[in-house]
Amino acid sequence: MDDQIVPILMPKWGLSMSEGTLASWHVDEGTEIATGDEIMDVETDKIANVVEAADGGLLRRKVAVAGEIYPVRALLGVMAPASVPDADIDAYIASFEVPEIDEDEDVGPAFEFVDLNGTKIRYVEKSGEGVPFLLIHGFGGDLDNWLFNIDAISASAPVFALDLPGHGQSSKSMADPSLAKLADSVLFFMDQLKIQQAHMVGHSMGGQIVGQIIATNPDRVKSGTLICSAGLGEEINSSEYIDNFVAASNRKELKSALKLLFADENMVSRAMVDDVLKYKRLDGVDAFLTKLNANLFDSGKQRQNMISHLEASDCPLVVIWGAEDSVIPKSHADALSNAAVTVIEGAGHMVQMEESATVNDLILSQLR
Repeated sequence: MDDQIVPILMPKWGLSMSEGTLASWHVDEGTEIATGDEIMDVETDKIANVVEAADGGLLRRKVAVAGEIYPVRALLGVMAPASVPDADIDAYIASFEVPEIDEDEDVGPAFEFVDLNGTKIRYVEKSGEGVPFLLIHGFGGDLDNWLFNIDAISASAPVFALDLPGHGQSSKSMADPSLAKLADSVLFFMDQLKIQQAHMVGHSMGGQIVGQIIATNPDRVKSGTLICSAGLGEEINSSEYIDNFVAASNRKELKSALKLLFADENMVSRAMVDDVLKYKRLDGVDAFLTKLNANLFDSGKQRQNMISHLEASDCPLVVIWGAEDSVIPKSHADALSNAAVTVIEGAGHMVQMEESATVNDLILSQLR
């Protein structure tokens, strides 16, 4: 009856995750679980997040204990029909071995670097067949913003995600950083890696970079997915989020700003705050973000609008928004008349992290 037993495993979020802490269960033994149900909370050294069931079934056994650390793909629970004897469940648990990582998975360093005329750019690549997806983060972010998206998308197509200049582990120097220069760096990145065309996915400022590339180099963009995108209206929460993020110099100040990114503030873990604080304390970051802030925003308003050239484009467009976005108003989701728009309830500005399964499906809709 092993074919009727469905394991619940410790998920793998991102290339560098090797273990996670089971923070809490949301379901009890004897619960009938549907695919997509929230069944537990897991914390890693990057983030805390809810785990959604990949399969449906009756939860027969909770193997893992809340508060304990488990390796990726460890057995956390077991689902099986009521007709499966308890002895079979016990035997399955006793014989379970954590699956080995495939030889082709995570080979080599988790991250790679490419040199763009003296500017070092960190990126991650998941190879595959077809036109790749290129994931572009927002202001102050990095490629870890796509922690819950890269693997899911790469099951259907190649994926690249990069740290923009001035962000993450990329070089922090850029004279007079601007939207146009960041867009040029993405194009140069594509040239260096011989990516002729990509399905471009941009979050926040990254969405505006996608729009800039559609305007200047439309042949490089197979499709555009704009997630809580800048450039679709004037309003932005510059005073509470952007300005405070740039000015934050300690954990308390930074955590206060980061909480605005999520509908569920519990996703802002101590590890997340520490990681961002380390980034902000690197040489050159303060000057870079201060100048980029001044170039993108003025008196709490966005300087540049991309609605007209996106509506004049024949590029397939998908717009995704979190209904509880506290950074850019969800009303901007309806700015384009030629885009497929989805507003997701219960999610904030980082909707691709809070509702990753839904967002991943919407991103992959560009293949259909």
